Amino acid sequence: MAIQISLLDDQLVDMQFITRFTGLTDKWFYKLIKDGLFPKPNKLGRSSRWKQSEVEAWLLQRIAASRGN
Repeated sequence: MAIQISLLDDQLVDMQFITRFTGLTDKWFYKLIKDGLFPKPNKLGRSSRWKQSEVEAWLLQRIAASRGN
């Protein structure tokens, strides 16, 4: 069973936050999304937002994979 985090405790972040947080480009992330390797955005009107917890979980998985864990 997955742990559900309240949206009050889990911010919605934009691509600018993600690129600053990781140091990678938005083009790289949109390619990963297209390839199914990064969480799809939540569409709010014309804006795209991601749950911060999903971005952090993705990054932790990438770090673990790069270290052979």
